[in-house]
Amino acid sequence: MSTKQSFLKPKNPRLLVIGGSGRLGPLLRRAWSPAFLASAEPAPESVVWQARRESAFTGQGGPSLVFDPLHEPQAFAAAARACDVIVNLAGVTSGPPEALALNTALARAALDAADAAGGRAVLLASSAAVYGAGRDGICRETDAPAPLAPYGVAKAAMEAELAGRPGAIWLRIGNVAGADALLGSAAPEGGRALDILADGHGPRRSFIGPQTLAAALARLVRLAAAGADLPAVLNLSLAGALPMDALLAAAGETWVPRPAPEGVIPQVELDVTRAVDLGLVPEAPARAAAVVADLCALQEARA
Repeated sequence: MSTKQSFLKPKNPRLLVIGGSGRLGPLLRRAWSPAFLASAEPAPESVVWQARRESAFTGQGGPSLVFDPLHEPQAFAAAARACDVIVNLAGVTSGPPEALALNTALARAALDAADAAGGRAVLLASSAAVYGAGRDGICRETDAPAPLAPYGVAKAAMEAELAGRPGAIWLRIGNVAGADALLGSAAPEGGRALDILADGHGPRRSFIGPQTLAAALARLVRLAAAGADLPAVLNLSLAGALPMDALLAAAGETWVPRPAPEGVIPQVELDVTRAVDLGLVPEAPARAAAVVADLCALQEARA
């Protein structure tokens, strides 16, 4: 790797995670436990997890804070002053437009808290959904957003409204195994139905395992805390795109095939050149078995 980030002095930053009790937060929390990342990127030196309710952290170790990021700006600013980097995972994934609009409000609250603390880097979770179908199925950070679903529209509006805010780094994250609709939820009674395209496979999507994502975020947090020159928009996933049927097969699941209806996007593949250059993810394309194994290791450790 030839980027200047390779030569930055290492730093163990203090990290504040907003939205630590959602679908992704618990996976990261487990992946940053002492049992993991032993041979990969070490976890941040100290991580504080935020939620709106104390009950959200029942049975989970480590420091945590309870406050409402939208209605307790002083508590948010105080938490920001005690950290070096903020990761904002808080968001709304479904509901009417007024509910989805809270994605912008939550991102703004994180950036306002960072400003009130004298300036902090803020890594804000966006989504591959902002791209829609992408151009030729490949989604590059320089492409204009063209979302097709309400969630993607809300995330694109969030990015557009807050573009240019100091310290903001928008993470357009691909499907995270275990936090996604495919591997992160149990099959319904009677089996899982899977759309099958004309080539005999399911739709192809960019995926990343939770441990791999945790390692990538740990390095990115370290770079941000050290003052690295980071891009304002960053695709974050493994290289390539995996057919959904290959992931289910790797997980040992069966499914009921059905012809993909009109409108199903055949491929959404994130161009991760920037992430590779920063040393966040490997250049080699993702393998379904490795992504599933990444998730299974966390699940088995919890059992």
